[in-house]
Amino acid sequence: MADEKADLTLSAQDLCRNYGDHAAVHKVNIQLKRGEVLGLLGPNGAGKTTTMRMLTGNLAPSTGSIEICGIDLLDKPQQAKAHLGFLPEIPPLYRELTVDEYLLLVARLHRVDRQAIPTVLNKVKQRCGLEDRGKHLIGTLSKGFQQRVGIAQAIIHNPDVIILDEPTVGLDPNQMREIRKLIRELGVSSSVILSTHILSEVESVCDRVQIMHKGKMVLDETMAGLQQQGTHLETVFTELTHDNE
Repeated sequence: MADEKADLTLSAQDLCRNYGDHAAVHKVNIQLKRGEVLGLLGPNGAGKTTTMRMLTGNLAPSTGSIEICGIDLLDKPQQAKAHLGFLPEIPPLYRELTVDEYLLLVARLHRVDRQAIPTVLNKVKQRCGLEDRGKHLIGTLSKGFQQRVGIAQAIIHNPDVIILDEPTVGLDPNQMREIRKLIRELGVSSSVILSTHILSEVESVCDRVQIMHKGKMVLDETMAGLQQQGTHLETVFTELTHDNE
């Protein structure tokens, strides 16, 4: 039991977020183990974005608790966030900077050791396929390469938990394939939460899926479990999120 707990990189218990009388998120539980890729699904308005904002410390929950690598995110935000990497749906890029300038800035913000920065920058550019883009202005890059820069800023400090919000939105099929391959590679050493509307993406890269609907978690199942049941993810998603009203 102690080993299981030590293996957890993220634990969110009974998360709630209220806006007046409206419960945007109600009693959501998420646990993530090292080396696991979790797909977070839900229709528009399900509460996914609110949940991710709470998990990354950008929004305080009304009630509930969040621990990152055993560190309470609410009590010790700076320590907990050091273990987090986050790519929001709109990457936080400075288009007027070159890729190298931007990644250097991000490395310093994450307090990467100064002597290690050149090695870290080379490694993250290699992982994200940006080796020959260092001197390019971010604003001149294609959407696919801008997404790669967004992922690079999320992983530059080698975080234990990586949260990606719609990382392949707007990409062409080849770009999507490359980003999905990168996500699978990240899931080998870190824990990854992937939020997406693309069900095939979850099927191809995730170990487990959780589905939200109307602020509540309505499914938590491994992809292997769904396959053993002979159930298609699309069928389950439609059944659990379809409104008859």
